[in-house]
Amino acid sequence: MQRFGTLSFGHYGPLGGGRELTAADSMRQAIDLAQGMDELGVNGTYFRVHHFARQQASPMPLLSAIAATTKNIEVGTGVIDMRYENPLHLAEEAAAVDLISDGRLALGVSRGSPETVVRGYEAFGYTGSQDPRGADLARSHFDLFLRAIDGEGLAERDPSSPFGGGTGMQRVEPHSPGLRSRIWWGAGNRDSAAWAGTMGVNLMSSTLLTEDRGVPFDVLQAEQIDAFRQAWREAGHQGEPRVSVSRSIFPITTAEDELYFGHSSEGEGVGYIDGIRSTFGKTYAASPDVLVQQLLQDAAIASADTLMLTIPSQLGVAFNLRIVESFAKHVAPALGWQPTTEGRVDAHAL
Repeated sequence: MQRFGTLSFGHYGPLGGGRELTAADSMRQAIDLAQGMDELGVNGTYFRVHHFARQQASPMPLLSAIAATTKNIEVGTGVIDMRYENPLHLAEEAAAVDLISDGRLALGVSRGSPETVVRGYEAFGYTGSQDPRGADLARSHFDLFLRAIDGEGLAERDPSSPFGGGTGMQRVEPHSPGLRSRIWWGAGNRDSAAWAGTMGVNLMSSTLLTEDRGVPFDVLQAEQIDAFRQAWREAGHQGEPRVSVSRSIFPITTAEDELYFGHSSEGEGVGYIDGIRSTFGKTYAASPDVLVQQLLQDAAIASADTLMLTIPSQLGVAFNLRIVESFAKHVAPALGWQPTTEGRVDAHAL
């Protein structure tokens, strides 16, 4: 593990006791937290994307605001649901954020996770899927998105246009060179991870895997990473791809930490999500020295270059910044962390 960042689910709404976190609160706090983490040398801030829910649904304005007010921290998603996306519009927005951030975008996309509504992407106008979960729609949108960010001409120029005209095919603008190397696919199993390797994009893997092979979660995830890297090599792609894994990790250093997380250590398990038998990762909550020993034994963390910490964003900026700072000071160095305060930790050149 060379890098670490935070993965925020961005929940907002009633907090109890008559308190409420609004959508505006959630986004402004995310910006403030990212600025604080940038000063600490944390490598990235990433956001889950869910539609028809009280979470981040349109992340590009938020990522732009963070990119414009920070220097080194990577800004990204984990992940955007491609079933809902206009591929060319997303390509334009992704290029704009990448240019504003000077190449600090880490755009994670995938088929998406279970929704709060039935086939909500159809309400966005994307119909015709033959798959009950819309996987065919997501892959089709993703293919066109990649062609767009690669600079392929996708619309015929109008020679009689008063705005330049010309002949041939025109690419979408703006175009950000190298953006392809900063695109990630969120894979839930070994087959989708291998597909991402074949496509030549980076890999995001979360605390949920949509398969059960009777082995511990970290071992199963490490096998997924191996399948991804093997497919990458076999496809003949150049360079070394990046891999991230997410974990719920809470260093306990104060009485308040003990109050919130002292009984949060949850073991991994197997269950069903979206009708698929799945394996769930565990929650780590302990003193820093215990966490170091536990995390050094995690096969997937050892194999990945980036670790995303899921954070309780509803608890506010100061609380979350203290969690992140505790991890940065007392745990991350023992895992191989390279803070951006020692120089920008660039993505592998693909």
